[in-house]
Order: sequence, then structure tokens, then C-alpha cells
Amino acid sequence: MDAVHVSVLGPTVGSGSREDEKHFEQGAGPVLQLTVWHTNKTMFILSTPPTTFFATPNTSRVPFLSSKSSSSSSVSLLRSSTAPSPSPSPSPSPSPSPPSSSIAPKDNYLVSAKHSPPNMSASVSSRTFLNAKNEHDVLSGIRKEAEAGSLPANVAAGMEEVYNNYKNAVIQSGDPKANEVVLSNMIALLDRVFLDVTDPFVFQPHHKAKREPFDYYVFGQNYIRPLVDFKNSYVGNMPLFIEMEEKLKQGHNIILMSNHQTEADPAIIALLIETQLPHVAENMTYVAGDRVITDPLCKPFSIGRNLICVYSKKHMLDDPELVEMKRTSNIRALKEMAMLLRSGSQIVWIAPSGGRDRPDPNSREWMPAPFDISSVDNMRRLVEHSGPPGHVYPLAILCHDIMPPPLKVEKEIGEKRVISFHGAGISVGPAISFSQTTATIENPEKAKEVFSKALYDSVIEQYNVLKSAIHGKKGVGASTPVVSLSQPWK
Repeated sequence: MDAVHVSVLGPTVGSGSREDEKHFEQGAGPVLQLTVWHTNKTMFILSTPPTTFFATPNTSRVPFLSSKSSSSSSVSLLRSSTAPSPSPSPSPSPSPSPPSSSIAPKDNYLVSAKHSPPNMSASVSSRTFLNAKNEHDVLSGIRKEAEAGSLPANVAAGMEEVYNNYKNAVIQSGDPKANEVVLSNMIALLDRVFLDVTDPFVFQPHHKAKREPFDYYVFGQNYIRPLVDFKNSYVGNMPLFIEMEEKLKQGHNIILMSNHQTEADPAIIALLIETQLPHVAENMTYVAGDRVITDPLCKPFSIGRNLICVYSKKHMLDDPELVEMKRTSNIRALKEMAMLLRSGSQIVWIAPSGGRDRPDPNSREWMPAPFDISSVDNMRRLVEHSGPPGHVYPLAILCHDIMPPPLKVEKEIGEKRVISFHGAGISVGPAISFSQTTATIENPEKAKEVFSKALYDSVIEQYNVLKSAIHGKKGVGASTPVVSLSQPWK
């Protein structure tokens, strides 16, 4: 993705606000260039997506409602034969939400005005999807709301397409309760999408996961979980993930330089480590491009993640009236990133390639997209100048079968979503030190290249092991002296 030159200046921004509680109680990768203020050096920040329940062994369904919400309301949301149970781990207390406010496009916030028209006609019912008892109710509800003018035609078509694709994918799993899972999860998703169309959520440059009264994080986990074939999924080098958690406890920062495959990457990462490392899974921050916070079908999942939100330069000029707002928002987002790292104990996921992996047009083989050398180096310098000790780890992820991106980069929002039930994997390599890796190199430009190559080569090596385990069906037998595979949820 392209670069945008900005300076880290401007006031700190808090988290977004919304009149979600009332609705609920009623039942209803771009590469950004950054000049750090105290170093006068140029930096790049990379973007990523950036993601109801299909039980894995010893895992229970988790309710969408936070513990502070009424249990009676949860029954109306979760139509499942499996009884809700408390979240497996306590999550940090969320920051108080600021008072609700009306935010116009001219303000410096990340909005999706084009895809959530403010003057939509009144809906048929605020409980259209929550009242659905079967597939017919869901699909007819989509059509009725579209006919009433409360759903844009393209969004309604996308909702129906996702319903059918998600249903087919979950049924692939062979779970005897697949239809119940599909209905429950799709009701939750469609209700959240419908809510956002009628009352658009506004993302701040630094977005903190919204956990109550509706827990968007749990919602995202529960929605993606049925798509993961855990019997054929693996984690590489689990002890290194545990090592990262120990460093976080000591106040250190962790940067994960990773390849990026699908919109579901954040959920996949969290699902594969949450059994042993729930705190890491829930508190990871993702640098996110504007597409995942503007696409109506993607926004509910983004609301449940910690994000640094940025606009891509390639879409900067799409609407001349919003150019200044986007640039100002990027400035604030980059400052938020710098301040976040200065606070310490942060784990941040970044895709230095600037976008999702795509298959080779000739061989059709999927491989991690090359890392941008300048992006890797400038992110490394940002971490070094943040204050607390920082560590850069190479992370590989293989999950493109579950929700592959379009074969080519698309400009328009609203991509076709192919969904499948499949195995997935993540693996982390040992932290790579710039000073040690480049100790004998005198040329600064060569040093940047060597460091970036070391990270990328590690990702490739780990990716190939995951590929052998999942696609080659070798399982843990695909382990090597460098990558030890396991299934920590067992």
C-alpha cells in the first residue's frame, strides 16, 4: 500500500461512543510515514486488516452479553441448545464511554458515511432479526427491511450472501447442531449490521474493543470459531508465545511482524492461543486500514478488537470533501500509536507487506507477501524510541482457506465473501534483534535490508511448516527443530 507523510502532532483521542445500550436493552494496511516529535526521524506504520459457537473439546459457548447485562436479555440473543457460561477469563475493565455525540464528516474521526446513510427510512422493526426463529424469518427479514428502505440494496444482498455461505461452511464441519449454530450466529451478526446501518458506529484513531453491554470481542470469537477445524489446526512454538506474555508483564512492548491473509486473522490468532493465553488474545492491538472499519459486514468484528485506525493513501482522494479529515485523522492515529508504545506492556500486530497475501497468478500457490524494507525499519525505530524495552517477533499465519480475499485488490467496499470450514495455523519465531543481526554491517541501508529479510525469512520458514502440517496433512509430524507444533486447546 502507499505511504502518507504526516507528523505526530495533535491532542490525544479517547474511545468512540454510541447509543448501543438503549437498542440492546430493548432487544434490538496502508503504509503510513511518520515523523516522531522527539527524534526528527521518518517512520512508517503498517496496516493490516484486520475478524455463534462451534464447540471445541473442553470449550463452552460464551454469551455475547457482558456480566453487567441482564441474563434475560441474553436469552433473546442466543438461541442455542448449549447453555451460556461465563467468559473463560476476566477481561480488563473497559474505560468509561464518553457521552454520545453527533459527529459530522468534517470532524477528525473515522466514519463510514457512504455506507451508512444517515437518512434511511424507518425500519420495519428494531427486532427484525432478534425475533427470527428460523432461516425463513431471517431471509424474509432482510428482504422486508430492504423493501422498506431501511437497508441499502447492496448491504441487503451482502447479508443474504454471507448467510448462505456461512451456513454452507458450518455444515461442512459435520456438527449435528450446525443449523442452530448458524441461526444463532447469523442473527447476532445481522442484528449488529442492521444496528450499524441505522446508527453508524464511529471509530476513533485508537479504538478500544467494545465489551459491554454487548461483547463484540466474544461475538467475533464465537462467529469465527465454527469455521476452524481445530483437529487440523496448529500453533508453532507455543513456549515463545508464553515468553511474550512474560515480557508484557515486565512492561516490555512486543511487535509481531506478520503476514496477513484474511479479515478473520485477528479472530484466528486469538482462537488458537486463548486457551493458554487469554490475556494476550484479548489485549492484542491491530493496525487496521480503513476498509475494515467502513465495510458494513466487517465493522461489527472490528468493533470487538483493539485497533489503531488509519486511512490508506490510495483511497485518500476518493472523496475530495473528506481528504482533510482523513489526513488529520491519520496524524492523530499515529500519535496514538506512539503514545500506546510509550505506556509499555503492549502487543501490536502489524503486516509489513501492507495488505493481504494473494495466490501466485500462475502457480496459484499462497505465500506470504514480501515485507516492505522501509516499513519494517521505521516500525523498529518507532519501538526503539518509545522508551520501554521492545522486542520484534516474526509471526506466520495460514488461514486463507477459511475466508480468502478477492484474487485482486478491489477499490470498492463490499467484496464477495467466500467462507469455508478448514484448518488454520499460526507460528512465532524467536525475537530478532536489529543490533545483533546487523552488528557487522556498516552500510545503514544494507542493515535495514538484512533485518527485514531475517524477519521475512523466518515467516516463510514457519509458514512452510504450517503448510506441511495443514495442507500436507502431516500434523504435528511436520515439526522441525525450528518450529515445534502443538494443539494447546487440547
